[in-house]
Amino acid sequence: MTTTATRPGDRRVSPVFLGILAVSGVTGWATWTGFAAVPGLAVFLFVTSAWIVSLCLHEYAHARTALHGGDISVGAKGYLTLNPMKYTHALLSIVLPVLFVIMGGIGLPGGAVFIERGRIRGRWRHSLISAAGPLTNVLFAVICTAPFWLGALDGVPPAFRFALAFLALLQVTAAILNFLPVPGLDGYGVIEPWLSHGVRRQVEPFAPFGLLFVFALLWVPSVNRVFFDMVDGVLGFLCIEEIDTYCGFDLFRFWQGTDEYCGV
Repeated sequence: MTTTATRPGDRRVSPVFLGILAVSGVTGWATWTGFAAVPGLAVFLFVTSAWIVSLCLHEYAHARTALHGGDISVGAKGYLTLNPMKYTHALLSIVLPVLFVIMGGIGLPGGAVFIERGRIRGRWRHSLISAAGPLTNVLFAVICTAPFWLGALDGVPPAFRFALAFLALLQVTAAILNFLPVPGLDGYGVIEPWLSHGVRRQVEPFAPFGLLFVFALLWVPSVNRVFFDMVDGVLGFLCIEEIDTYCGFDLFRFWQGTDEYCGV
């Protein structure tokens, strides 16, 4: 069984993705150097573009794992190009995740790739395909927090430090939400191959509403508090303090004015 895309163009990196990556690099540099006249605007653009990059890589990880698992159709669907417009509807893939970041600092799992599961053989492969996406968020979180747990923050400008902390928070929230064993989320996809056929059939109708159910629960104050306590616990383990993520979110929403405590 071949595990390569049928056409070289199927794996050519999209100019759209490269453009977003370039924005992330330039605004990251502007945040680091203080070049931007409005630090909050640079932080907003840096975090937003880096977040979209992580969304693309999340979906790419699903597709690439599926490709090696036997689904050679992912190349023709454009999933290996890292083009965010290929991962379902632009509204679901990009706009909603960014809106949720602005509204509440939550990394909404965005986008989706449609895997032809009939081509995949073996339950472990199915589980790995589902796990590949959120594991990418975990890797992003480790990279973003590396300067913190390595004690390498000397000389790091405050604005860049806060932006990294907030970006790490988004990755942690996305990983936790994605790993929930709720129909429609990757966590359920990990365990689904191990469930009986009867259980899968009973649960299947609820899959389109799983994410909406989770976010409805997050609006419940007690649930929201438990969720963010968990997130803060993970970030604390990675040596990020709450003040870092608070100031990162504060700078990100620059149009509301910056808290003087977070002044940079």
